[in-house]
Amino acid sequence: MKYGVKIKRVLQICSVGLLSVGLVACQDNQSSEKHSENRAVTDAVGHKIEVPTNPKRVLGSYLEDPLVALGVTPVAQWSVSNGVQDYLKDDLKNVPKISYDLPFEAVQKTKPDLILMDSSSMVEGGKYDQYSKIAPTYVVGKDKNNDWRKELQEVGKVLNKKDDAQKLLDDYDKKVKDAKAKLAENKEVPSAAAVWLVNNKLFISSKDLSSGDVLYNDLGLKVPKVVEEISKNTENNWNPISLEKLADLDADYIFLVNSDKNGASTLSNSIWKNIPAVKNNHVAEFPRSSSWLYTGVIANDQIIDDVLKTIK
Repeated sequence: MKYGVKIKRVLQICSVGLLSVGLVACQDNQSSEKHSENRAVTDAVGHKIEVPTNPKRVLGSYLEDPLVALGVTPVAQWSVSNGVQDYLKDDLKNVPKISYDLPFEAVQKTKPDLILMDSSSMVEGGKYDQYSKIAPTYVVGKDKNNDWRKELQEVGKVLNKKDDAQKLLDDYDKKVKDAKAKLAENKEVPSAAAVWLVNNKLFISSKDLSSGDVLYNDLGLKVPKVVEEISKNTENNWNPISLEKLADLDADYIFLVNSDKNGASTLSNSIWKNIPAVKNNHVAEFPRSSSWLYTGVIANDQIIDDVLKTIK
């Protein structure tokens, strides 16, 4: 074999070898990319699941607050009796509604690539298996009333946005600190209560839940005796209270959420009018569309703004 021919054969063999190496490397990269599309996570109740690294179609009923805060628009939004979380309407204006109890067929129609469940009660009775057949299903919290901070961190974890969630919490804590300093400028820290009027019935917020958590635990406002008493034996965010019992409310300020569309006789009742906070014109009234009935970093942020506008 001539020398030139030998060189040609060697080059051909080398070329084939390099091509083979290149193909293997390419296949390895493709395999790596495919593998990186999913992440293994464990949810609040111990389910070990594979979730998309960057999910595109997330369904999280009653988790819209943390989702929006983290820059994620869900494929559908929680609703009950045709009502939605109106304080998020600007962020969810084009998002279709889905019933709070998440019917399987309705969930399928949203074509999610990730389903987030607010609490373990939402997947009881074999429901988890049915939802997980539609898409990877992650249970965010164990209890009905989850700590909103932990809830935000859990959502951040499953969405691969842990740092973003922590930044939101840090910013919120700074806002709370600044708000408390502002409120402390008063000679004495006032007492306050959040009251909800709906269908001519009155409810009052629990001490450690919903807007009560912001008023008392975050902002350090004084807890009225009536609120302390009612909060002892309940796990509800809002608790029924009679007008007569409300007359004993020793609150300097009342934050009233008025959900009665046509006005309510309750507010014209003499008992209501003789409550000290009402007589002193220390009632701040908000529509049903406000954030006072909810909890989350966005809702609580808005509640703090409302408090600072009212208590000066």
